[in-house]
Amino acid sequence: MKLSGKFFRRDTSKVARGLLGKILTRFTSSEIVKGRIVETEAYYGKDDPASRASEKRTKINEIMWKKAGLALVYMVHGHWLFNVTTEDKGTPGAVLIRAVEPLEGLDVMKKRRGKSKLRELTSGPGKLTQAFDICKEQHGVDLTTSKELYISKPCGEMVENYDIGTSHRIGVTEDLERELRFYIEDNECVS
Repeated sequence: MKLSGKFFRRDTSKVARGLLGKILTRFTSSEIVKGRIVETEAYYGKDDPASRASEKRTKINEIMWKKAGLALVYMVHGHWLFNVTTEDKGTPGAVLIRAVEPLEGLDVMKKRRGKSKLRELTSGPGKLTQAFDICKEQHGVDLTTSKELYISKPCGEMVENYDIGTSHRIGVTEDLERELRFYIEDNECVS
């Protein structure tokens, strides 16, 4: 079952924590890849110095003020990064999906990444987008209704209890005092 807009229309850090263990699915014309979300980071608006929405609205970050549950995709250092918008309309927020544990379509991911080890496929935001073929064309996709890119609840034997770790966000020069990075402890795919 796909996550609803209600799931994403909450405080950004609660969404970031709540996404752990959920399943990211990406369909292309003939391929499907799936992975369990194992690492996320929360980003707020104007008062968050590391946020894309900390200064002014741009063509890319404008989506953060729109409805929750949209794909926010932008490039940093030559790598696409995949986020999902959060909060109520008019309040900017987004969760960066930093890493997933590959579940389905491993051969496709290996081919796209040119790597063979599980740990090398999706253990970082740029690796993830390459393995899942997520780029600027997915910017703005509504994850609550899309058939090509969405996040769902795990089912059956995939439902597990996790120990969740937290830390400050990775690679930011200015950060908030709160720990806004969330990850499943002891998972080999965490970046």
